Amino acid sequence: MDYGAARNSPFRNLLKIFCLLPTVAYAQLLHPGDAKYEEQAVRGVRHRSVQLACGDVVSPMVVFWSFTKLGSLVPRAVAISNGIESKVEKASAALGQVSLRNGTLEVSDLQTAAQGHFMCQAMYEEDGEIKVAYFYIELVVLVPVPKPFLQMTDPTPVEGTVVTMTCAVKEGTPPVGYSWHRHTNREGAVAVAEAASGLLNLTAANRTHTGWYTCTAHNEVNSQTSDRMYLDVIYGPDEPVINVEPFAINQNGFSANEQEEVILTCLAPSNPPSHYIWFYNSSQIYSGQKYVIAKISRTQTGTYTCLAQNTYLNTRTQTTIILTVYYLPKGKPSCTPVPAANFQDIALQCSWPGGFPAARLRWVRSGREADTVASYSNATRIQRGVDIRNGSSYTCLASHPALRGDAVCTTTVCKYPRPAPSVPPRNGNTTAPSIRQPGPVLYPLRAHASLWRWSLQLAGRNKADAVESSSPNKAQFLPAYWKASSRHSGPWVDGTIRLATGSYVGVPVGNPTCSAMATKQNEFLMLSCDWAGGLPRVTLWWRDWRNRVLGGLKPSSNIYVMQANSTLGGKEFACIAAHPLQARATECLVRLDVPKVAAERTEVSLFEGGEVQLACALQGPHLGSEVFWFNNKHQVIRPDAARYRLQQGDAWFNLTIRDTEWMRDSGTYHCAAVNAVGNATVPIRLRVKKYPTPPNVTISKLMYTRQRTEVQLEWVTQGSGNLTGFVVQRQEAKKSSLGPSRSAARAWETVASDIEPDIRDHRVGGLDPAVVYAFRILAVNHRTTGHPSEGKTPAEPPFNAYPAVVGAAGAGMVVAAVASLLAFQYIVRNRDNNPRLHDLLFGMAGPEAHEHISTPEDAETVAGVAEAETGGELGGVSPTFPPAGEASAECHPEPPASTQEAPPAPDLAADDPPVNVTITVTATS
Repeated sequence: MDYGAARNSPFRNLLKIFCLLPTVAYAQLLHPGDAKYEEQAVRGVRHRSVQLACGDVVSPMVVFWSFTKLGSLVPRAVAISNGIESKVEKASAALGQVSLRNGTLEVSDLQTAAQGHFMCQAMYEEDGEIKVAYFYIELVVLVPVPKPFLQMTDPTPVEGTVVTMTCAVKEGTPPVGYSWHRHTNREGAVAVAEAASGLLNLTAANRTHTGWYTCTAHNEVNSQTSDRMYLDVIYGPDEPVINVEPFAINQNGFSANEQEEVILTCLAPSNPPSHYIWFYNSSQIYSGQKYVIAKISRTQTGTYTCLAQNTYLNTRTQTTIILTVYYLPKGKPSCTPVPAANFQDIALQCSWPGGFPAARLRWVRSGREADTVASYSNATRIQRGVDIRNGSSYTCLASHPALRGDAVCTTTVCKYPRPAPSVPPRNGNTTAPSIRQPGPVLYPLRAHASLWRWSLQLAGRNKADAVESSSPNKAQFLPAYWKASSRHSGPWVDGTIRLATGSYVGVPVGNPTCSAMATKQNEFLMLSCDWAGGLPRVTLWWRDWRNRVLGGLKPSSNIYVMQANSTLGGKEFACIAAHPLQARATECLVRLDVPKVAAERTEVSLFEGGEVQLACALQGPHLGSEVFWFNNKHQVIRPDAARYRLQQGDAWFNLTIRDTEWMRDSGTYHCAAVNAVGNATVPIRLRVKKYPTPPNVTISKLMYTRQRTEVQLEWVTQGSGNLTGFVVQRQEAKKSSLGPSRSAARAWETVASDIEPDIRDHRVGGLDPAVVYAFRILAVNHRTTGHPSEGKTPAEPPFNAYPAVVGAAGAGMVVAAVASLLAFQYIVRNRDNNPRLHDLLFGMAGPEAHEHISTPEDAETVAGVAEAETGGELGGVSPTFPPAGEASAECHPEPPASTQEAPPAPDLAADDPPVNVTITVTATS
């Protein structure tokens, strides 16, 4: 702090006066022992505010504050007040923002430079006397710690290496303490260590040290925490652990049932997380932590190895397990009673071969285990025939690791048929109660081919009830049972449904079933007789209408094949069934009937263009008859015919004819049925009617347009009748070289066919002007076409160029008049050169006007006149004039006049040829 400027300040004299305060006050000397002295220490924080009180003086008369920095003995003035006003030394700004109020010095935004000794000198009045007080204050400026800065020697160390963390602050009043914390998601914030210095040393980092670290620095002023820094310890992988779901163990390792979903999960702690690879019998099969086998099969039994890799450290570990897949034998256990000991005993054989491991089988009776030892896959129990009671049941229980409960196979001994029970409805209530999952304990026991015995257990009952049903399906059996039951109520008991098979010693329920069918395209007949079930099995044979045995004796099923022929129609065949427990044999009859066919309607009519359906049906037994349709031409209609559609059911057959026509489709159709012993047919007459003929049509107007590319037609109808439209046809012919009168006729072409019946005009376009066309119109009633109208050729449009023709005629007359005047003028001017022409146009002179011939020209002239009088022509050829309007390309100029005497004219002898004179007049416009 520089107080050098204070020496030149206005307070310089004031400081001197205050130095005398201890001895002089108002021109009075003060006793030294009357002065008051006090000392104290004050702490302030940098950049905050501190107040320094001038003792306990109240309302001092004069206050003077001075400051002496540490290490210096020279005090410097800070502020002064006379009780009315106060002034602060400018140089005191180095201490902070200084203000003086009522003797108390306040320093805001305290600076480190303010640390030192402050002295307050105050003069005040007490008991009428002026006194002086001196107060010494030692100010200590405390500096708070800023936000620490955290550093690590290695933020990603390998497990077991040394890691050093350093926490540092730029400033702060000592002593500064440090504390360390680790933050994890599982544990939250955990205190690691307290240290006087900002150094944390982990001599052997391990995976438990992983987390976010913070350092907190603190002193007597404040505490600050650094930003978080993550310590990621690299380790692993540890030895993998394989978990198998569902969990099942055996002596070799783990086991699973076939068709189950098996989940193999591998876990090997590692950072970064392990990369897992699965091997089956040393072959890689999957990459990932969880390997799911949706439906495991028996072929997937073997060793499964999980290999865990740490790609950062390039380390790996592995573990192997043995998984055994259990699977059931095919089907279900079968129970077969067979005679033994010369038919004296019954051997109860239970068999369920296959599977892994083999099924464990044992026979029990009446819920108690017999004295037989369990065996695998096959179990046999010998029971003396005399000891077997009617209705006795023997059960074979099959156990297997893949089964939750035992599979059951039951054999029931019954010497007579047992019909299904008939129980009246329970109070009319046919609604079954709700079934609580997983369901009731149901044991369907197969008794024979058509009867199943169910075992049910309800709540509150310890004993299962046996009910026989014709349905082996639980979904079908339960509603029927509940509808018929009147004894049971309440919810079902939870349990496992076990489906069991069994056998039935006795006569089968029901009767034999027999049938006949044709094979190989009706070439052979096959008679079938069946009566399954029962032990021993029923013996069957066939007998014809003459009581002759056909074929041999066979158990349970007998099929006899014979040649088909028409003589077998109406004959009966009997199937005989015999059983040792039956007193009389049972018969089943089959009759071979010729097919019978009937038509729904034998006569059908419709208008052409529609769709009609012909139907026939087989009546009674028909022995697999085939049905054919024949059209009106006695041809078989095939299914792929374009205009026909064949439909059939069990005994009905339909023929649909589409787009019928009058001539083509009318006639008799046949529905024929054929089987191995005969045939039958029914005729159906189809009459397709035509629509009435529409009225005739006459063209009333047919005219070209000016460009001859379109024709406008108009027409009228004659007579009455129905019509649905009109058709416009045209015929074209190219002009021949001899003119338009000779042309080659072509076929009529339809140019418009969708004209409404109320329209009477139409415009046809697209014509060639160089072609001559003829048009005609026909009326149409659906598919019936009327007589065509007379073909006509379009007329030309009226000519409207009369003014132009008149103008051209007038111009021609003017040109002709001008040409005539020029011709007359020429003849008059050249009279001497063309006398004959002159005389021809203007006439001959009379005899009195003849001149004397004195020259050859005169003689020639006279001779010409004489010839004219005698009626002869000049030279025998009359003069020719070109018609008006024609022009000649040649021009004959007038010969020049000669000044010399003309040569004498030759003598006109009788043999001289006549002279032809042609005058050509050229008229130019």
